[in-house]
Amino acid sequence: MRFSISLFFITLFLLLEGLNLAIAQEQQPNLYQRVMNGKLMQSKLVQKFISTEKDSSRSAGFLVLPLLGYAPETGLEYGLSGIYNFYLDKEDSLIRTSSLVLQGSFTTKHQTNLKFTSDIWTRGNDVHFVSELRYKDFPFNFYGIGDDTWKADKDSLIQRLFRFKWEGEKKIVQHYYAGLGIMYENYEYKDQAPGGIYDVSPLYGKTGGQYLSFGLSQLYDNRNTNTYTTKGYFARLVYHYAPNFWGAENFHGGSLGLDLRAFYSLTEKLTLGLQATYNKFFGKVPFYLYPQLGSDEAMRGYYPGRYLDKTLLTSQAELRYRIHPRIGFAAFAGTGSAYDKKFNFSSLKPSYGGGLRYFFDLEHNSSIRIDYGIGEKRPGEPRQTAVYLSLGEAF
Repeated sequence: MRFSISLFFITLFLLLEGLNLAIAQEQQPNLYQRVMNGKLMQSKLVQKFISTEKDSSRSAGFLVLPLLGYAPETGLEYGLSGIYNFYLDKEDSLIRTSSLVLQGSFTTKHQTNLKFTSDIWTRGNDVHFVSELRYKDFPFNFYGIGDDTWKADKDSLIQRLFRFKWEGEKKIVQHYYAGLGIMYENYEYKDQAPGGIYDVSPLYGKTGGQYLSFGLSQLYDNRNTNTYTTKGYFARLVYHYAPNFWGAENFHGGSLGLDLRAFYSLTEKLTLGLQATYNKFFGKVPFYLYPQLGSDEAMRGYYPGRYLDKTLLTSQAELRYRIHPRIGFAAFAGTGSAYDKKFNFSSLKPSYGGGLRYFFDLEHNSSIRIDYGIGEKRPGEPRQTAVYLSLGEAF
């Protein structure tokens, strides 16, 4: 399991400090006041991360964290992760938070993982832009295709990926958007240990490939906020088509994605979030485009790529309890399946767990998230689990 040691301890420290202050405030007001009135605690830098008051200037929020980890496939991994939250128009009281996120890491085995994403909302939330630029030269474990793969078949590959994605959506009527998108991806694979399941499997697009696709999207979104939603609905349908520009075993065909979310405020501090997703590829599809079950957003607890196929169906529920303006807890449970053509209820896999939240930016309701996800236990294998350290909510 690879994880960021520095990010873990920094986040854990902030969570515990915030929780201690919350307890002190509730149980020992005098102690709380003495702690809060200290010179260090009154400094602007510290107050930015512990104050329970929003910034009345509606200013931008910025956070940079170090990344440090280790795995046998990578050696020592080091880098930075940063997020910048802002309003494109601070005079608009209803405008949603825009964000820029940059993540980059390198390893002592000369591997690289760079990712830049943006999520921009214009005045009146009239237009919404999303973009991603990514370069990845990193290990990828291949177990086979379908929902019946085994840990013993793990085959270590090196995956090289370049991705560019841009999507823009325009509000047509209140809460309803229509949009266009474009995406280019280029994949390369190298088998680090020939003779394994990757080497002997008859995979389409085995050594990689590229494609350019054009998309249409439809969105209904009446959430009260796009960062920490407590009420509202979100429904997005996206269709992409990739023409046959490069021939050979490069992808040409279509893909369909559906994302449904609902949020209910049960009490002032307790929120129930529900999500269901569906992803499907059509045509002669290279294996590397198959939707993967498992991520830090859906089906937490599974290694991405342990189960993959042409179709992916997931659902999850999450209870979020914000015990303090700076501190929150979450419990989640879900199920999902990766399959080819025919869905079978017996193939559904479990996902459940919980986590902690530290809200580093109250104006934009932005959080650092630590989740522990638990998956299935296959015969003769340890139960599948994963730890996630992420910026922002899962959905």
